[in-house]
Amino acid sequence: MASSIAAGNLAGELEAAGGATAPATATARLRAVLAAALRHGREELAKPRSGYDAPVEVGIAAQDGLLLAATPAAATLRADPEAAGEREWLLVAAAVAALVDLACPGPPTRRLDLVTGELAGGFLLLALPATGIEAAELEELAPLAFEDHARGIDRLRARALALPPGLLETSALREPIGSGHPLRIAEAVARLGGRPEEAASVEAHEEAVLALLGDESDGAVRPHEDPDPARRAARRILQRLDGMGKWGGYHTDFAHLARGFAGNDRALAQEVGEALLSAGLLAEKPSVGQRHVFLNPRRAGDIRAFIERGAAPPGMRLPSR
Repeated sequence: MASSIAAGNLAGELEAAGGATAPATATARLRAVLAAALRHGREELAKPRSGYDAPVEVGIAAQDGLLLAATPAAATLRADPEAAGEREWLLVAAAVAALVDLACPGPPTRRLDLVTGELAGGFLLLALPATGIEAAELEELAPLAFEDHARGIDRLRARALALPPGLLETSALREPIGSGHPLRIAEAVARLGGRPEEAASVEAHEEAVLALLGDESDGAVRPHEDPDPARRAARRILQRLDGMGKWGGYHTDFAHLARGFAGNDRALAQEVGEALLSAGLLAEKPSVGQRHVFLNPRRAGDIRAFIERGAAPPGMRLPSR
């Protein structure tokens, strides 16, 4: 493939072919150019600054009663939230929000609509039900909807382009795995009127999202019923973070771990948060002026066992009360 394609020439190729109304005879060529653009995007997202020589590109199409977004993220993100780095994840969140803005699905219900697929090369495909979107409308609105969400992402220059129908494979579309998957959080926040690419907006919608998606485990003793105060606090904190998909794609201010606790329990929750960090169940992301934490995916088994059964990992030391 020519180097100009690898450098992000999707926009020029689309324009030459007729844009979102390009004929079927252009499909094979455009599919190859899209694949090169997604490879370029994946390489850029691994750099400290992405898209500054040529923007990272996302392709959006309307076909088969769906709005589709082809992203440079790994398709394994469907099952593994840690398959994407932070900037890669924020780009995906912006793409989800753009699809919601374009599809106008209305307020969320407990069963959300976003499904995912895998494009050739292992790239993540996002899909949301939508009908009645004309090619000319998509060509005008898709870049604007995506830019509205992606322009604030730090050290990233990215754009979305409207694709003609037929370029993207829509077979084997499946839901993200897990009720608290960040993709589901992103859809819920966007449908609640929030901005899933902004941490503050996600935090602001936390209660509504938890009410929508929260699902307590069937463990012998539920987290809020645990008789030991420190263990109860630890399980509640982990359960809340899990319910909001805080596995790295989304992280939270350490100070927010005490949210939902009252009185002396707030101080206990802060101490428990430190214990969870020391035990490696939480990981820390340095941030200017703040401590941000997220669930450690390498300890997912221990985290699930603690939430569901109260089985603290060996060696963990919780504060005594």
